[in-house]
Amino acid sequence: MDETKHNRYDICKMASSDHQPHTPGVTAHQAAAAPDPASIPPPPTKVIQNHHHFGRFLRILGPGLITGAADDDPSGIATYSQTGAQFGYGQLWTVLFMYPLMTAVQEACARIGAVTGRGIAAVVRDNYSRRILYAVVGLVVVANTINIGADIGAMASATQLIVPLPFAFLAILFTVIVLILEVFVSYKVYVKMLKWLAVTLLAYPLTMFIVHQDWLTVLRALLVPHIELSFAFLFIITGVLGTTISPYMFFWQASEVVEDEIASKRLAQRGGIPHMSHHYMRNLRIDNAVGMLFSEITTFSIIVVAAAVLNSHGLTNVATAADAAKALQPLVNGFPHAGELAKLIFSIGIVGLGLLAVPVLAGSASYALSEAFGWREGLYRKFKKAHGFYGVITVATLIGLLINFVGINPVKALIFTAVFNGVAAVPLVFLIARISAREDIMGEYKSGVLSRIIVGITFILMLLAAVTMFVTLFHGGG
Repeated sequence: MDETKHNRYDICKMASSDHQPHTPGVTAHQAAAAPDPASIPPPPTKVIQNHHHFGRFLRILGPGLITGAADDDPSGIATYSQTGAQFGYGQLWTVLFMYPLMTAVQEACARIGAVTGRGIAAVVRDNYSRRILYAVVGLVVVANTINIGADIGAMASATQLIVPLPFAFLAILFTVIVLILEVFVSYKVYVKMLKWLAVTLLAYPLTMFIVHQDWLTVLRALLVPHIELSFAFLFIITGVLGTTISPYMFFWQASEVVEDEIASKRLAQRGGIPHMSHHYMRNLRIDNAVGMLFSEITTFSIIVVAAAVLNSHGLTNVATAADAAKALQPLVNGFPHAGELAKLIFSIGIVGLGLLAVPVLAGSASYALSEAFGWREGLYRKFKKAHGFYGVITVATLIGLLINFVGINPVKALIFTAVFNGVAAVPLVFLIARISAREDIMGEYKSGVLSRIIVGITFILMLLAAVTMFVTLFHGGG
């Protein structure tokens, strides 16, 4: 507002304070008898404002929340259930320690996408050698394809708990559903669907508060690290790290931030430099922190429930979907057919999270390959304008489906996938740390000291976990 407008506003304000307005047909006596406007209670603006603030907060949530929810995919649920069943509360401390690590890594990925307007593979292509590019893309595509197969198998296996249909039929059915959703549903509708699928994670926090817990023991296990130098312990802890800090999350979140920028008109579809602001970056970090917190609360709940329900009753090996479903039985005790109801809740959760995670995994692999070879990519594009991008999604999903027909136990496949991700993530975290700290790429939004330290610690810890696991394997650790 310029100075002239300010002066005009002040003059009008002074005039209104000196002269009372005259309403036609109202006498001076009636005007005097009318209630003083100051005495009339104001409308409940606080409630309206709180509702407005909450709505604005929900609109901030996007790529970060979806990435965090997809992190607790069927592979994650199987791995967290196994650690709770096998070691009780012994690995619960990883939840507290992993939150700042995964938040820092994912914030760096989101920032790379936001600042450059490109996915991670495209940034690597333009700033590093072809050898590094192909190694990076190869890692994420292989890891994601294996993960897709494990998650499709988990959805089919979980559905068999309530619907006696052939495994092959269910696996093919879910594959078709996922492909239709990702290829033919518009990006905005698709994102809304993904957000609502995240609600299925609430079953475990609810069960955690229903089951009797020794909360002092839980708190001690959360704060005091417990480590065993055995292959079994290190195998699972590598899986916990790998399913929490996963390669597909890196590529997906960076590319989804770019999609979000295009949808909000911050970036043209043809590319270029995004319109950046500190306010936008703050919202990006809020979205990321909330999404990762949501993920870790769920992780905490799954481990605690598995420890309290499975481990305490002697079930230390989660070999089938039915074993994993038993952890939710306390949620429905007292209801008729409690065991069947627990299976139903578990199945709905696994299927919902699978439908959330598989498109994320396939999309992440496709972003990486498409960016590496300069193909048109993005879920905002129609199928006919991005054949290569959607072709990779289709092929990766179909190969994942085929993995289920080689005779691998679906639950064991989920845990193996998590461990593979834990190993594959090590060089990728190192690369993300380098990219996010480079001023020639990130400009004023390069990583600060705290970000560099935390991402560096993440790399070192994941490297140590993977190396120690292999050392105990080859030296006959128990």
